[in-house]
Amino acid sequence: MNILGISAFYHDSAATIIQDGKIIAAAQEERFSRKKHDASFPIEAVRFCLKKADVSIDELDAIAFYDKPLLKFERLLETYYAFAPRGLRSFIAAMPVWLREKMFLKREIYQHLKKIGSFDKGKVKILFPEHHLSHAASAYYASPFKEAAILTIDGVGEWATATISHGEGKDIRTYKELRFPHSIGLLYSAFTYYLGFRVNSGEYKLMGLAPYGNPESDQMLKYKALIEEHLVDIKPDGSIHLNQTYFSYATGLRMTRDSHWEKLLGVSRRSSNDEILQEHCDLALAIQQVTEEVVLKMAKETRRLTQSEYLCLSGGVALNCVANGKLLKKGIFKDIFIQPASGDAGGSLGAALAAHHIYFQKDRVITGSEDAMQGAYLGPEFSDVEITQMIEKFNAVTLVEGNEKLSDKIAGFLQEGKVVGWMQGRMEFGPRALGNRSILGDPRSSEMQKIMNLKIKYRESFRPFAPSVLVEKASDYFELDGVSPYMLLALPIQEALHTDMPEGYEQLSMLEKLNVPRSSIPAVTHVDYSARIQTVSKETNQRYWELLNAFEKKTGVGLLINTSFNVRGEPIVCTPEDAYRCFMRTEMDYLVIGDFIFDKKEQPKWDHRDVWKEDFVLD
Repeated sequence: MNILGISAFYHDSAATIIQDGKIIAAAQEERFSRKKHDASFPIEAVRFCLKKADVSIDELDAIAFYDKPLLKFERLLETYYAFAPRGLRSFIAAMPVWLREKMFLKREIYQHLKKIGSFDKGKVKILFPEHHLSHAASAYYASPFKEAAILTIDGVGEWATATISHGEGKDIRTYKELRFPHSIGLLYSAFTYYLGFRVNSGEYKLMGLAPYGNPESDQMLKYKALIEEHLVDIKPDGSIHLNQTYFSYATGLRMTRDSHWEKLLGVSRRSSNDEILQEHCDLALAIQQVTEEVVLKMAKETRRLTQSEYLCLSGGVALNCVANGKLLKKGIFKDIFIQPASGDAGGSLGAALAAHHIYFQKDRVITGSEDAMQGAYLGPEFSDVEITQMIEKFNAVTLVEGNEKLSDKIAGFLQEGKVVGWMQGRMEFGPRALGNRSILGDPRSSEMQKIMNLKIKYRESFRPFAPSVLVEKASDYFELDGVSPYMLLALPIQEALHTDMPEGYEQLSMLEKLNVPRSSIPAVTHVDYSARIQTVSKETNQRYWELLNAFEKKTGVGLLINTSFNVRGEPIVCTPEDAYRCFMRTEMDYLVIGDFIFDKKEQPKWDHRDVWKEDFVLD
């Protein structure tokens, strides 16, 4: 049985194909189009999935789209009516698109698929599971649990903004849902907007900024009290009520009513180019703490309703690895599985799995203790022939191979403080680079975070970097009892690795704090002594594990800095050509694609008219 899952037309469009319930391939359209968060129909991702599965459109048993467009249209109409006359401009802007395209989504899907191949419309069924069911299915059916509680939290689907469900066998039963306009995801996005970052893109920046806030300052405590007193009413079960006097997202073109926020908080909305002040850091910490409080209350309610010892998490808020880490440490559940593609891209996977198990009533098969995501390595891979074609196109120069193993050679470069672009095997599905499309560095260097942010990634200097660590050695460095293969848990560094903070540390500016080494692995230690951890196993990614192992043999440290292989505003690289272009546009020292090694000093001069900042919209 072949089922194609699709998410599209909002942000992060993607495609997934499953065969007899097994995930064969999945990829976001942005990786092919090179437009970050591309919302268009994922035609190239669909082409890739069909090719990988070796099926034509006509051989599909069903196509599953990740939400119900008519139910979403109902929500829009009812919301505009409820808030009238507010939102007239937004209503006038939105309706033509709905009446021309989104109301007739089945027709749109058929028309796009015709560009790929001919097929019998009467034979290929199109199914529309609800948005939050797609999220729930992506987490539960891919998890290693025979039964589990399921918590989905995001901005908004059709009506739901969070759901509590339970999965057992092939069935998912929903117990409770929170409905629009009350949404912890939209509240977090509102603060993302107010602090000068892009909605649906910059939420992870807000999360990274929060630890620069002072948790004991009067200013931060005041902000948190004002948020909980005026913006959001948090109920004991984690449900919330947002005071719509302060928000515009329900019917407007903006997230917040800025004048109301400024009067309440005493802080003006920050422009993206404005300096980040302590008040912005404290405000980020305040909303992060509020979000964590809501997530924990929702999790406790989920446990109460389902009585399950296991939890599956999905939805955009499930990418908040700081909240996830706090949830894990609370011990509410025996174990947690977080879908690595928890955002809308993962909806394509969930839609396909929901169709297989719920619509077609196919039994769920669990083999062993591993999840079904295959390390999230579900995208394209490239042969030596294709890499050689790229080399010939750019007249690139590769290092002459000796007898030394690749992992030993590259570990030596990293030990010397070099920055390495690393492209291997199948591309990752989801927002995280997990060792196949990564930029790597030495975590022991106190300067490496600054170097990689400013000279490689060209992004804000406060942004933290994540460590990849040998799974066997993870507990030596982090307060982690278990695994974290998808970089979705932020947990404390072991106290034995800490360095003492100088007197007056909390009075330092954000940039001054950044320059203070906090541990013996400073490049991956955030200002609150936490790290966003990826554990690497030999079984899941042997080549990356071998590199980490080789680095440990040379340095005694079994981890590396791992950041996504891209520059600011660019999607993670997909092809050898993408990788080489990004390598030449930055100050990376070496590039490794498969078995091919490129030394920046040996490459032909790059065309400086090729300016990446003109190609990508900075996020």
